[in-house]
Amino acid sequence: MVTDSETKIYAKLAELEGEIATLRSGYLVVNKRYSDALLLMKSLTSSTLEAAMRSAVAAEKSALACKNATAAAISSASLKIVEATESAADAAGQAALAASEAAAAASAAASAAASAAAIQAEETAVQASAEAARATARATHAAAAAAQLANEAAAVARSLRK
Repeated sequence: MVTDSETKIYAKLAELEGEIATLRSGYLVVNKRYSDALLLMKSLTSSTLEAAMRSAVAAEKSALACKNATAAAISSASLKIVEATESAADAAGQAALAASEAAAAASAAASAAASAAAIQAEETAVQASAEAARATARATHAAAAAAQLANEAAAVARSLRK
């Protein structure tokens, strides 16, 4: 024969068993969501790094285009081809702007990678963030070089107009 206190104990155990099952189920859902979020963060970090690296390459190529446009402007320093010189100077200026935009894109990508690293807190994210920061430095350096070359090309074009 089961006493009244034993009945209460069994009822309480059954209630606790139900709560444990609910907690276990909730944990599995949270764990699955966390795993999915972690995979997404890894993917975003990888994409961000690629964007930063491509931005840095774009900035470097823009700086090279600017250098070539400046060289063309200087080598064509003749009154007969002032328009070509001015076009080369304009191209150099546009390349400098493109390099600046690429540097800004690399900076944004580096910031996103750093945020991902902070959230993800894994070695790969930290490495990606560091690489994105290096890409930003490359892009910024290229943009500065492109701007300097554009100024030189513009100075040559102005001197030919005089």
